[in-house]
Amino acid sequence: MIYIDPPMWPAHNTLFSHLVSDTSVEELHAFAQGAGISPRAFDGDHYDVPQHLHRKLVRRGAVAVTGGELVRILIGSGLRIPARERPSALAGPLLERWNRLLPGRPELGGQLLDRWNEPHRRYHDRRHLLQVLEALDLLTGSSVPRPVALAAWFHDAVYACRPGEDEEASACLAEDLLAAAGEDPAAVAECARLVRLTAAHAPDPGDHLGALLVDADLSVLARDPARYRSYRQAVRAEYAHLSAEDFRAGRRRMVAHLAAAEPLFCTEAGRRHWEARARHNLGGELSELGSELSGHPGPAGPGSGDRP
Repeated sequence: MIYIDPPMWPAHNTLFSHLVSDTSVEELHAFAQGAGISPRAFDGDHYDVPQHLHRKLVRRGAVAVTGGELVRILIGSGLRIPARERPSALAGPLLERWNRLLPGRPELGGQLLDRWNEPHRRYHDRRHLLQVLEALDLLTGSSVPRPVALAAWFHDAVYACRPGEDEEASACLAEDLLAAAGEDPAAVAECARLVRLTAAHAPDPGDHLGALLVDADLSVLARDPARYRSYRQAVRAEYAHLSAEDFRAGRRRMVAHLAAAEPLFCTEAGRRHWEARARHNLGGELSELGSELSGHPGPAGPGSGDRP
């Protein structure tokens, strides 16, 4: 069900309400789309809607509740996102990280942050970028090799739900923008190579830098159950253009492929921190998706590569 609180939050010379679901982010996006609300109004677990839309949304079926009730509903749903994980709140901290990585090029960092905040992104947004960067900190003791850190920033800089093509486009973008920024050609080439690895998540044995990036990208698989469920819902929202049957088939192929990997994480630290929880999550999802693929392969989708 969809809920809305009173318009009481001032911004842009008006008051705003919050619109939430107690079931899924997918349900929330569908309701918002049907009501003509811009995707840009979405902030991780709710939509910010201006005062003049409140009555319209109630007429369309949103249940009017108090602000306190809405917070309790959102917490109870398991969909609530902590403030530090909201894309809108991460621009400053992420830009600080970028400026330490590539001093003197804040405009390039800003350009990348704009890409990571595109309205169609539901999982592969600034939150995912920060998660990968923090996972690299954990794997390396905060001594992340420069090419790996650059690759983390670029690995989903192009994201149009085209597995394989997006990674290649992101690698090409890294080559173009880093070369224009005067980065060392060897570092540019290594960054692009690492970005391309995230299409299959299968670095060669002995590829330490590739293993770091791939493990950090896959660390999402080890989330606690509620956050893993939210991650799955966010990915489904990104692939809203696929039918439920096609998405299910593609998702199952991907999950089965990852579950069969031995080991799943390439680094010793990755296995220590994430292997057991990730395998538990993947096994549970695979059981939920079922043991059969409904008899047809489905189109290229979220399972055509190994993108989580």
